[in-house]
Amino acid sequence: MKNEQTINNMMRTKLQRLRVPLGLISVVLFVFASDPSPRSLLAGIPIALLGALIRAWASGHLRKNKALATSGPYAYSRNPLYFGSFVMAVGCAVCGGRLLLGLWLVGFFLIVYWPVMQAEAEHIRKLFSPAYEQWAANVPMFFPRLTPYRGGAVQAFDLQQYLRHREYRASIGLAIVIGILALKAI
Repeated sequence: MKNEQTINNMMRTKLQRLRVPLGLISVVLFVFASDPSPRSLLAGIPIALLGALIRAWASGHLRKNKALATSGPYAYSRNPLYFGSFVMAVGCAVCGGRLLLGLWLVGFFLIVYWPVMQAEAEHIRKLFSPAYEQWAANVPMFFPRLTPYRGGAVQAFDLQQYLRHREYRASIGLAIVIGILALKAI
């Protein structure tokens, strides 16, 4: 049992390290295999932009390893950065114009990021227990709840945090993907 847990932890750690390179490879393959149309772009771009906005909002509330983020988007989901990425992936999948390719992209995201979210949850639990326990009992790990959690400290969005986390890179990457898909659609 303990060996199995150690192996699971090692796999999660490896996925945490590989998630960005795997994501980049996935995006390149997705863009190459996609078949966008003006209609698919019009449907998918707003969804992808919503995901980018969720990520930006979350980044401005996050103080990594210093404070438990429970306000802003963290009052709705324990992983709003990843949820925002998921929404971006769904938007890009719609833009891509191929259902099976979109399903692969969304499935790939969940396969890679679900273990990462679990590993991060263990880390945060160690740093901020018992506040984490109360928050985790009330806020879903991934898909947001409809009403905000009100049991934690409230912090306003901090543009400096957003910039410090270099979250703008996700928006730049999204703009590049959408630009390439738009060129393919022409």
